[in-house]
Amino acid sequence: MIRQWQNVSPGTDAHDGGSSEPQSLRGSRSVTTRSARRTRRATRTLQAAGAGVAALLALSACSSSDGTSDSSDAAKSPTSSSPKLSGTVTVFAAASLKESFTALGEQFEKAHPGTEVTFSFGGSDSLAASITGGAPADVFAAASPKTMAIVTDKGDAATTPATFVRNQLEIATLPGNPHKVASLKDLTKSGLKVVLCDKTVPCGAAAQKALDASRLKLTPVSYEQDVKGALTKVELKEADAAVVYKTDVKAAGDKVEGVEFPESAGAVNDYPIALLKDAHNAAAAKAFIALVRSAEGQKVLTDAGFLKPAS
Repeated sequence: MIRQWQNVSPGTDAHDGGSSEPQSLRGSRSVTTRSARRTRRATRTLQAAGAGVAALLALSACSSSDGTSDSSDAAKSPTSSSPKLSGTVTVFAAASLKESFTALGEQFEKAHPGTEVTFSFGGSDSLAASITGGAPADVFAAASPKTMAIVTDKGDAATTPATFVRNQLEIATLPGNPHKVASLKDLTKSGLKVVLCDKTVPCGAAAQKALDASRLKLTPVSYEQDVKGALTKVELKEADAAVVYKTDVKAAGDKVEGVEFPESAGAVNDYPIALLKDAHNAAAAKAFIALVRSAEGQKVLTDAGFLKPAS
């Protein structure tokens, strides 16, 4: 323990109330007192500095802990773990999917800014031939398993095709149905101009299947390369009727009138979709396929008249 001595002026004696000690001793103790004070101040400074360092270390530890927690939480966040999609997705799809896929493409672009979905619609057989011939595409959605097989048999699909919808045939007639078409058999009437899809196209193969099941022979005025081509002939009044899909009749609105026929139940087409082997944007392509198969995508498709996949 440092003792503090009273500092007395030189020459003062005990009678003056000062110390009776010699002046040299008093001077020595004065120096000692000043040294002690300096030592005490230094000690206090060191103690304060030590406390400050301890506080800073504690704060740093807390900050480090918080930062680690935040980083851990961010790593677990779906947003941080899922890469942002960008670029173009090229989809080859059956002509009958035009309206619904166009709507889904717009939804996809809105949900993933920076992406663009481009479509090539047409007859499934022609699209399949283009893909196996090297045409650049990310996704193929066909109107029948048979046309999808053209692609898978060549090893050009990266995933196993999955059926996402089905479609059923319907007769499209002129508005008001002036020729009173009420059945598939009525299409064989003399003088009636009927259009069919080509037999190599899914809608044409399905129509031929229905005709064969009913033992009916029909000679159309033309065979069209896809279902939209067949439907357009009726819309332009170049034909009196065409065998197309229910979805096409619905999409045409009041431009045509639809006539259902029971034989169509035996000629329903499954629609498969697959990621292609040489996809340039596989991540976005997978996301588009996921949208098509999601509840949201299925609603768009069923609202367009497609049937849900068989369970």
